[in-house]
Amino acid sequence: MSRQASSSEKVTELLLASASPRRRQLLEQLALSLPVRIQATDTDESTPSYWRPAEIVEQLALRKAEAARRALLSGDADASGTLIIGADTIVVHDDVVLGKPADVLDARWMLERLQGSRHQVYSGIALLHASSGQTLMRHRATSVTMKPLDARLIERYIASGEPMDKAGSYGIQGLGAALVDGIDGCYFNVVGMSLVLLSDMLSHYGVETL
Repeated sequence: MSRQASSSEKVTELLLASASPRRRQLLEQLALSLPVRIQATDTDESTPSYWRPAEIVEQLALRKAEAARRALLSGDADASGTLIIGADTIVVHDDVVLGKPADVLDARWMLERLQGSRHQVYSGIALLHASSGQTLMRHRATSVTMKPLDARLIERYIASGEPMDKAGSYGIQGLGAALVDGIDGCYFNVVGMSLVLLSDMLSHYGVETL
């Protein structure tokens, strides 16, 4: 459970615990006055079968932030003003959680499952103050409707390589935009990180985004 954050923890820099170019680009859309660093993390993304989608994305986001914090504190850099941002995204279809595909067969199975139907995209964000360990976790869910896809279109999309590092095997910000018939909720949440949610969370630490 996250503890309520406050603006008493002075923040002098942000550290994004992700190698995702999509999340980096999203963060760059905010009018941040603080420097931003990137720290790729290699974390275990396995979760208990009884965790609900909201818990999965929040806990995995926190796990990534904690891994970045350990790497940061193991060095000589001053981390007293560093606020770490962790994020995670999953796709849920008929109560089945879809992460990144393991291979082409997995990507094909996911796209065949999602085509012509509605699913939910959950993205979680965890903020972790490096020196105090103070945390704040939240999530958003967006409903996405994918248009009907024939086998040839699925194969062409897989051949593009885009599905292979995306939750649910598609990217709405890329070629996958042509597969999506409509969304209900935050678009940026589907890309990988809700900017309105992140902005609200950063305000708890006194970080302005406008």
